[in-house]
Amino acid sequence: MNEILTNLFPYVMKKPEQLWKSLSETLQMTLWSGSIMFVLGLALGLLLTVTREGGILENKGVYQVLDKVINIFRSIPFVILIALLMNLTKWIMGTRIGVRGVIVPLVFGSVPFFARQVDAALAGVDKGLVEAAQAMGTSSLGIIFRVYLREGAPAIARGTTITLINLVGLTAMSGYVGAGGLGDYAITYGYNYNRIDIVWAAVIVTVLLVSIIQAIGSLVARKTTH
Repeated sequence: MNEILTNLFPYVMKKPEQLWKSLSETLQMTLWSGSIMFVLGLALGLLLTVTREGGILENKGVYQVLDKVINIFRSIPFVILIALLMNLTKWIMGTRIGVRGVIVPLVFGSVPFFARQVDAALAGVDKGLVEAAQAMGTSSLGIIFRVYLREGAPAIARGTTITLINLVGLTAMSGYVGAGGLGDYAITYGYNYNRIDIVWAAVIVTVLLVSIIQAIGSLVARKTTH
């Protein structure tokens, strides 16, 4: 097996630790920023849903501001976002480089996208259920947890999956701040030196990672469907 891998991926097998280090960096960036993204994006998506016109906590001012801010950040290319947030990243994380130096831009780049996914997921919740809960005297917080989140869970799971896969794509640009990752590995050690086996190795590992995320997301969506 080792001989086959050496023949197929000669430069990868010369220094396999570089591939594993890059995978570790991609996982760190995805897990840290993904966890923060889920909490903030879910909260913002809920806020969009309940404050829009006809929502259980209708507030046009809050909705309009939030809607515009999310649209603005969604329109900024990630590489520009990294440069734009350098000082904020330094203030929050204490550094502008490495894995820690890209977490803040990754969060800013993924939260607006996920908030829209959550908003779309909750828009599909049967309004009759919300009205029934209100008629029974259920509090706004109760409606959020017992109706919106419970009924919207499968769609939220699918939205989370899509966002995490998108997040893996964003980590590919992390080399801009020296954070490493599979994208940086493919460009720095593969493309720049015309070592195509390294590029293919990065592609294969990335596809496997995305496939695992997709499988987990699909499983959660099925389990939460009722």
